[in-house]
Amino acid sequence: MRAVGAPPRLGAHLRAVHDVAVEILDRLGDDVGVDREAVLFGAATHDIGKARFPEELPGAGTEHETAGEALLRSLGVEDRLARFAAVHGRWDRADATVEELLVTLADKVWKGRGEAGLEQKVAEVVAAATGEPVWAAFMRLDDELTRIADCADDRLAFQARFSL
Repeated sequence: MRAVGAPPRLGAHLRAVHDVAVEILDRLGDDVGVDREAVLFGAATHDIGKARFPEELPGAGTEHETAGEALLRSLGVEDRLARFAAVHGRWDRADATVEELLVTLADKVWKGRGEAGLEQKVAEVVAAATGEPVWAAFMRLDDELTRIADCADDRLAFQARFSL
């Protein structure tokens, strides 16, 4: 983060999303067949392009997405990992991987925000991997996301302690 001139608040945000991704992955377990390391890397770097577009840190914007992918590639990061920066905001693509969906999910729920379509899509992928009914996978996921969302104020307060 220092090498790319990221503001401290961006580092705090990326840490919060990474920590939420850990919680989600722990709850899903190993039977889902997810590349855990890729998800954790994606969660920890998905918004790195905001170092180039800091005005998007407190507000909306998408310029950081392609900038982040390019930045990661310039640092020698593999394309499959750098891609998280570019696609984390577009979960509804037909070619979205489960890893990309999980990074996007962590990026939503860390602040208590839900996205019903995203949660349904993740539940479908989990059900297909585990053989459980979609409704059961959804309930398991929903219980964890509710628990995580209940702590959103603490994560938001943590992030707010850092300067833009």
